[in-house]
Amino acid sequence: MSGQKHALVVDDNDVNRLLAERLLAKLGWRVDTAEDGLAALAWMRTQCADLVLLDISMPGMSGDEVCRAARAESLCAGSKLVAYTAHAMPEEKAQFLAAGFDGILTKPISKSHMVDLLISLGLDR
Repeated sequence: MSGQKHALVVDDNDVNRLLAERLLAKLGWRVDTAEDGLAALAWMRTQCADLVLLDISMPGMSGDEVCRAARAESLCAGSKLVAYTAHAMPEEKAQFLAAGFDGILTKPISKSHMVDLLISLGLDR
């Protein structure tokens, strides 16, 4: 196996999901995607990724609900779970970290924001 990093990008918005997927792929990551929280949990019950980007505002099951459920079920214990969101107020960030997220990536994202996140999580090459 090559040691290539693996990510799961979860977002109900096609454009946001594709943007994160493409940025990670250009950085050499293998990327899977899911369109909602339930699909993300189902995926995490059968496999793991080094990084899971979870959109916060999704219909049905929000990203913070997915994070709490994944932590409660000890799914992908070694994965870094990241809130992928436009919600950037300090109190919101504190709530995300309290929910069990390892980091926060604020939309709109860029390559430099993604690289900074990966470095902060120790997931850079």
